[in-house]
Amino acid sequence: MNLKTKSKIEVSLIYLFLGFMFIIIAYPLLWTIGLSLNPGTSLYSASMIPENWSLEHYVWLFTDPQSDYLIWYKNSILVAVANSFFSVLVTAFVAYAFSRYRFRGRTYGLYAFLLLQMFPALMAMVAIYILLNMVGLLDSLVGLTIVYIGGQIPFNAWLVKGYFDTIPKELDEAARMDGAGHFGVFFKIMLPLAKPILAVVALFNFMAPFTDFILPRIVLRSPENFTLALGLFNFINDQFANNFTRFAAGSILIAIPIALLFLFLQRYLIAGLTAGGTKG
Repeated sequence: MNLKTKSKIEVSLIYLFLGFMFIIIAYPLLWTIGLSLNPGTSLYSASMIPENWSLEHYVWLFTDPQSDYLIWYKNSILVAVANSFFSVLVTAFVAYAFSRYRFRGRTYGLYAFLLLQMFPALMAMVAIYILLNMVGLLDSLVGLTIVYIGGQIPFNAWLVKGYFDTIPKELDEAARMDGAGHFGVFFKIMLPLAKPILAVVALFNFMAPFTDFILPRIVLRSPENFTLALGLFNFINDQFANNFTRFAAGSILIAIPIALLFLFLQRYLIAGLTAGGTKG
């Protein structure tokens, strides 16, 4: 077998694999979109391509007095924005300290971050529940946001530190020679140069409240405090046990704010994902 034939076979296999993965990803998505356009609420009578498609479920989510969808959407947006902003701020400070300063316990701190990433977050749920109950933040969006922010620090700090390590320290020294202090170097030099990796952190932490179900299920109790993942679960589990089509419509709308933020940050994301792990 000559080299040209071998190359064509390899390319064909790659395309077949990509096509197979596309089908696996696209099929559930197409079913969800089709299900949301089916009239009625039954799952068994629905089809992926409805003959008489309708937007009645989308209208119901935003107009029916029995629907708390707008409240859940607002809660998710508030938690997502707060989580994204404060995660970027806290992570940047932590990563900057570990990247630029040498202090007692620095190495062990990095090892602790690495160790914490090895254990699934589910292991801490009981402790989180007890802690939030002790400080009076159970069934609170504030408590949920604090847990999100704190829980993402180990992974995000490693990611951002790797990016900070690629920024030449000569820039810090030049800024200090011009009279900049520690905060001046951080805000005027490091943060502008680290926009790609900070955009990655912002996007990942913005997505978490929309897609996470387990943590809100444990922390939140009142329907007026539900996030979208928890609220939509009740469409098919609680009193709305047969509202699969409305569940599908609500699920599709979750993608809108995430897609908008992705488009806004798109020019930074590729550089951030590829450069964050080049040096540690």
